Amino acid sequence: MTPAELLRAGAAATAAAVRARHVTALAMTEAAMDAIRRDNERLNVFTDVTVPRALAAASAVDGRLRAGMDPGPLAGVPYAVKNLFDVTGLATRAGSKINRANKPATTDAALVQRLDQAGAVLLGALNMGEYAYDFTGENFHDGACRNPHDPSRMTGGSSSGSGAAVAAGMVPLALGSDTNGSIRVPAALCGVFGLKPTYGRLPRTGTFPFVHALDHVGPLARCTADLALAYDAMAGFDAADPVCAERVADPTLPLLSRGATGLSIAVAGGYFRDGAAPSVLAALDRAAAALGARTTLDLKLVPLARAAAFLITASEGGALHLERLRAQPMEFDPATRDRFLAGALLPAAWVNAAQKARRKFHDAMAEVFRRTDVILAPTVPVPAPPIGAEWLDLAGTRVKLRPSLGLFTQPFSAIGLPVVAVPLGTDDATGMPIGIQVIAAPWREDLCLRVAAALEAVGLAACPPLKARP
Repeated sequence: MTPAELLRAGAAATAAAVRARHVTALAMTEAAMDAIRRDNERLNVFTDVTVPRALAAASAVDGRLRAGMDPGPLAGVPYAVKNLFDVTGLATRAGSKINRANKPATTDAALVQRLDQAGAVLLGALNMGEYAYDFTGENFHDGACRNPHDPSRMTGGSSSGSGAAVAAGMVPLALGSDTNGSIRVPAALCGVFGLKPTYGRLPRTGTFPFVHALDHVGPLARCTADLALAYDAMAGFDAADPVCAERVADPTLPLLSRGATGLSIAVAGGYFRDGAAPSVLAALDRAAAALGARTTLDLKLVPLARAAAFLITASEGGALHLERLRAQPMEFDPATRDRFLAGALLPAAWVNAAQKARRKFHDAMAEVFRRTDVILAPTVPVPAPPIGAEWLDLAGTRVKLRPSLGLFTQPFSAIGLPVVAVPLGTDDATGMPIGIQVIAAPWREDLCLRVAAALEAVGLAACPPLKARP
């Protein structure tokens, strides 16, 4: 395969070709830079491209190979990160205008260091929603990130550039963050795979926070094997992140071949069927049939969990940004500013009630997972809406678009469950990607990945091909 073909084939295929010396890491880096030059102006994906760093890293990988040294499991794989990850030499924007005046980072984020050590090659930083408080991908300061399947439509957010960069074939791997759905929403709308690990599984060291109690970090990629490969390279304790779990993370890549064998799989019903588009429900039903999932769960506390996530997000986000709100209120996106201000004014009693509701949902889901290994649910209720849209029609009810894109993702973030977002074809009416979530009990990323791999094995799960450009 050519370097351009390898970019679309994915991280595992790229690393295998580089390690076998069928292609150089430098050639892969140059192919990725060509893709960025070709499509970035149209799609508005990258905010920073780290050309000298990438060329030097690729040359180092090739040098290790020539010397007979192991360059790492991700040898020569181009990747990029949401611009809330620290990258040496860049100001960590977190999608904001205010942070651009900050001094450049002097140390890479922990996960950037781990990917580099695994042989991956960083290409740069990606567009995102301001301070990660966004589900649309429309950045007020940098402009909207555009969906590679139709540039007039949203990517989803807040890891908008991460989803678009992988879908467009600019890089086969990207890092994002997920507080209420910010990896899974763009994965679904852009038609790629995304992993939100268990809360505390991957270290957030060197990332700009949004909500300490809910923030997760994880990869987006073009197949399950690539998610597992990246996750395995990044997993491990980091004492610098106070919530990072001191647990052994067993490799998941060797387990993918087990598929769904022996697993008890259920489908989320009730709340998750009431608001989803017919094409999304049809995809969910196809996946359930392929996996032999005949049990439907009515998770009655889900609306309560989502409400709790809203309150905790607003309160912690508002508190984090209070000094910036006082000093530079006009430098915020007005919509983001107003949500932070409202959050800062929430009564403590409400936040306390939200934490109690969160615990109640946690305990209820722990009971569910005593008899169920994996749950299937829609990721986003609709295919990617047009950029600028403000309203959605969900089951005949007109609702605000921004919060409703997280309708199905927020409840599971609230209690830190591991989830894989899986692309399952396209919507007949719009031609845009649709997908589902695969959810498991805490610390069982392996089960989510196995089920996603099983859906790939039967031909249901895959990144939809891009339409030919006019």
